[in-house]
Amino acid sequence: MISFERVTLTYAGAERPALRDVDLRIDEGELCLVTGRTGVGKSTLLGAVNGLVPHLTGGELRGRVTVAGASTADRPPQEFAHLVGVVGQDPLSGFVTDTVEEELAYGMEQLAVAPDTMRKRVEETLDLLGIAGLRHRALRTLSGGQQQRVAIGSVLTSHPRVLVLDEPTSALDPTAAEEVLSAVTRLVHDLGTTVLIAEHRVERVLQYADRLVHLTGDGRVRDGVPEELMRDSDVAPPVVRLGRLAGWTPLPLSVRDARRRAPALRERLADVPPGPASPGGPATGAGGTPVLCARRVSVAYGATVAVREVDLELPAGQVTALMGRNGSGKSSLLWALQGSGPRHSGTVSAGGRDPGRVPARTARALVGLVPQNATDLLYLESVDAECAQADTESQAGANTCRTLLDGLAPGIPGDRHPRDLSEGQQLALVLAVQLAAAPPVVLLDEPTRGLDYFAKEAFARLVRQLAAEGRAVVVATHDVEFVARAADRVVVMAEGEVVADGATAGVVVSSPAFAPQVAKVLAPQEWLTVEQVERALRETATAGTAPAGGPA
Repeated sequence: MISFERVTLTYAGAERPALRDVDLRIDEGELCLVTGRTGVGKSTLLGAVNGLVPHLTGGELRGRVTVAGASTADRPPQEFAHLVGVVGQDPLSGFVTDTVEEELAYGMEQLAVAPDTMRKRVEETLDLLGIAGLRHRALRTLSGGQQQRVAIGSVLTSHPRVLVLDEPTSALDPTAAEEVLSAVTRLVHDLGTTVLIAEHRVERVLQYADRLVHLTGDGRVRDGVPEELMRDSDVAPPVVRLGRLAGWTPLPLSVRDARRRAPALRERLADVPPGPASPGGPATGAGGTPVLCARRVSVAYGATVAVREVDLELPAGQVTALMGRNGSGKSSLLWALQGSGPRHSGTVSAGGRDPGRVPARTARALVGLVPQNATDLLYLESVDAECAQADTESQAGANTCRTLLDGLAPGIPGDRHPRDLSEGQQLALVLAVQLAAAPPVVLLDEPTRGLDYFAKEAFARLVRQLAAEGRAVVVATHDVEFVARAADRVVVMAEGEVVADGATAGVVVSSPAFAPQVAKVLAPQEWLTVEQVERALRETATAGTAPAGGPA
């Protein structure tokens, strides 16, 4: 179905090719997972499938890419629309209509599909992705996860033979991600659709993949069955790393596979108390003196109540993970706490002052917020200009923001345009801009979207450092593995209300939706990360006990 024949792609001004001598064949009806660290060329590989790369992105492509026998060199990308459906990382930027139903129909209109067929396909797609209740909703009023499902549906209605998804679950809560992946696998198995998925949250997709394509970082790719490539891949989910640690063969790709091999390991760990989830991380959910208190906070948009009388205290030195389904009110609560968002009722006090009742300059010194799309706060032409403006607005000393940025992400050129930075670098820049005002409360809305395992590990250390400095940090996220590594406390929201609040292990281990992979494999024991298990096994081995894991 898809063939790459000695493909090399070099962007203008680049020191080395983004893709180098790629030979790859993907058969009809395969679900292919594309992995690799941030910036290694995954989006370039996906874009080459329908000719967006290099026709729209520029660059020199040598070699040949074909889809169903048609070469991307011979036709413009729009002539592949009936063959290849593409969903990018940012769904909102790809929408061209106003409502869900209109967006689902738009692609078919461009392909001149008959009206009666269009209506039927729209209904099928609404049911397939569980978004029938959103039919008449304005796209901009949807949560990030709802927008992602609509974006996938907008290409599915054209019934493409190939579906290309770039980070399709990055904005979705665990349950919604499972629903989308279940729909995708039905397309593969029932209709024979060929699917390529690039995803940093490999733990969500790996068990469904027929083929793994791994970009090594030098422009080359390795491909094969997941069980083989995961033996030494530098990008591996917790369940695979736990299998490596325990010596299980073959390596498990799912929680089910790992749990069937885990009885000996659970027995080995039965009398060992779990330590911190990561070195230097928290052992309990305790915190210091509250630096922000919210009482009976409600947020409403017209007749829709997004946050309903929430009480919340944020102690100094504590990392709180704010979790819940898409649309549960997490972002609305963060904006209400920060002061810029609407607040229908209730009070917020940070340092004795209400961030929503003081000038913006004063509010940033009380509560800093990094929104879901970090680039919303970047509007100048260079990194240095953004840093200088942050110093001015925060009334901070010269180079305060730049010094913070160098500590977060060293080596970013000052003359680089912020829009040309990687997602991780953009996140670091916006966080430095907010920290320039030295707020005691830092709110982060979905900060790990687009970050690979290594970048998330570094970001977890950064979050712990902010807490160690005495700040209260709140991370609104669907990333259960990040929560396991970084959070002291978990607050779960549903329909605008807090339904759970406690120490991380106590809340997530018992949750089918929000438990990390290690917790699911080793439940009912309260282990959260591979690093916890590794340290415990090392310590018990040093004490003279038998080797870990046992035979598969």
